[in-house]
Amino acid sequence: METAWLEAQQGFPFKPQPLTICAYDVDSEPVLDVTDPPNLDNLGFSSSALACPWEDLADQGKMPPSWELAKTLIANKITGIIVPSFAPGATKNDQNLIFWKWSGDLPSRVIVIDDEGRLPRTDMSWP
Repeated sequence: METAWLEAQQGFPFKPQPLTICAYDVDSEPVLDVTDPPNLDNLGFSSSALACPWEDLADQGKMPPSWELAKTLIANKITGIIVPSFAPGATKNDQNLIFWKWSGDLPSRVIVIDDEGRLPRTDMSWP
């Protein structure tokens, strides 16, 4: 929960806005843990690729190193990665799970847990 909060706020000193936090049932593979440096080294990338200012680079028309890493992993049939959080205030224990390929079916199943039906079902449910 703390990591989700850090990621949502990104260290900006503004009043918190409404935030929906969801739990997911995940059964997806292969997922690569790039918090383990040898996993990045074996791909020819460093942790600086993960920490790059991707949005600024993309705005400048440059390819962020993190996107190059994602392209490499996608080409190797990796469906997602575990990465460290780079949000201000994050510690080494704060991590994110990122997917670029998922569905409601195996082998890349990611399903939101909403046993009580609290989440909107269609776009018409949103104000």
